[in-house]
Order: sequence, then C-alpha cells, then structure tokens
Amino acid sequence: MSIYTRKGDDGTTSYRGGGRVPKSAARISAYGDVDELNSFIGLAMSTEPGDFEREILESVQTTLFAIGGHLATPDPAKLANLGEKSSIDERLIDELEKEIDRTSAELDPLKAFILPGGSAKAASLHIARTVCRRAERSVVALSQKESVEPVIKTYLNRLSDLLFTFARLANHRSRIPDRTW
Repeated sequence: MSIYTRKGDDGTTSYRGGGRVPKSAARISAYGDVDELNSFIGLAMSTEPGDFEREILESVQTTLFAIGGHLATPDPAKLANLGEKSSIDERLIDELEKEIDRTSAELDPLKAFILPGGSAKAASLHIARTVCRRAERSVVALSQKESVEPVIKTYLNRLSDLLFTFARLANHRSRIPDRTW
C-alpha cells in the first residue's frame, strides 16, 4: 500500500465513513489541530527528562487519537465502528482533574501569570498547551456549525490546564523558578 493516493491533489480529503470535502473545512481543521497537538505532546515527551509523567502523557496521546477519530467521523451512526479503543467519556476528564490536583499539591499556589519557558521540558509543555488551546478553539468553532460531542470540548479545555500544570511541575522538579509577569 502506498502512502500517497493522489486523491487529495485537488485540495479535498475524505471523512472517515465517506464523503469528500475541502481540506480547509472546519472539521478538517479541528482534527488537524488535534493531530498537531498530539505531535507536540510527543515532542514534549522526548525532551529530557524522558520519564517525566510519561504514562499520563501516553494516555493523553491515545485519547487525542480517539478524539481525532471522532472528529473525522461526522456521521454518528459510524462512530460505533471506531471500537472500544476510541471511547470518549467523562471518566477521561475526571482522570485529568485528578492529575491536575495531584500535581498542583506539589507546587506553590499561583499568585501571578506565568511566562512560558524555564527548562526545555517546561517550554515544550507550554508549547503543547498553546497548541491545545488552538485545537480547542477549532473544535468550538466547528461545534457552532456542526455536531461535536461536548466531552471533546471539555477534555481539550482540561488538558490545557494539565499541560500548564505539568510545565510548572517540570520547572519545579528542575529547580528552575517560574518567571512571572
């Protein structure tokens, strides 16, 4: 099987389950931004220390792949064909909140805005956070035109909080103080 099909050379792409649309369509932008987020999380994971919150970040990547599958499948009847691996529910948000609470307990309370940066790990997590916010904006824009499962918007909102908290934790564990504004 070849990686190229030439079908997209005209500026269109296919939804999972059928139908061709322009690559500039809101749904394509939304799952493209989620895919970019997933890549930046992969980059953050590869930044030393490599074992930093690895299990959680790998779980997030799996969930983002599932979210991409949901966004790429606009026909609700075809979502059932995604399988158990692609299940998205409130439990995932609860898991993010538990991780935010666990991580926040190790940090000093926030008293000012934090400037992105510090260690390479923290800086890469801050980049992932900002890409997460963009993905969230794309999904919200899509939801104003088409049906999107509300849990996806909530998950992305909470994920950006987790990535922010992880960035602070990376600096804390590296003994690099956060720079405030």
